[in-house]
Amino acid sequence: MEHNTDHAAQARPLSEFQAAVEARRIIDEAYRPVPAVTSYRDDSPVPATGSTPPVPQPDQRIVPAWAAGVAVASIGVGAGVTGLGCGAWLLLQGLSAVTLWGVLAVVAPFAGVAKVATAIGAAVSRTKAGTSQHVYQGTVIKNTAVTTHTRGLLSRTRNELRG
Repeated sequence: MEHNTDHAAQARPLSEFQAAVEARRIIDEAYRPVPAVTSYRDDSPVPATGSTPPVPQPDQRIVPAWAAGVAVASIGVGAGVTGLGCGAWLLLQGLSAVTLWGVLAVVAPFAGVAKVATAIGAAVSRTKAGTSQHVYQGTVIKNTAVTTHTRGLLSRTRNELRG
């Protein structure tokens, strides 16, 4: 496309059709999609840093016995606490689902054992008791004296029993 540097040529108004074409071109250029770059690979060769090959450096760390013991103990405590937590969770899940029939099913064997134990105890106590006759010897004197004192504005009464 050839550009005219003459200011008079640029100052001429465009026709309506030319203005619409130019507006469409500017809008299309402004809203043209730009491909998004998501990665970049540098294919240039890596520069050499020296002629010596790499030297293996074996890892020989020494862990103190107390640190190993603490690690093993913490794993054991963590597993134990996890087990207790799971057991508590299961117990609470079971308790949250308690119904009358469930309680009766759990209590029925204990009630049966208690009933048998009571029957055995009653039978043993009857065999041990035998027959005994209460014989009272001496005179029986019933002497009860009541002394009443009434005092105060609201009539507080105090009774004394002497026998």
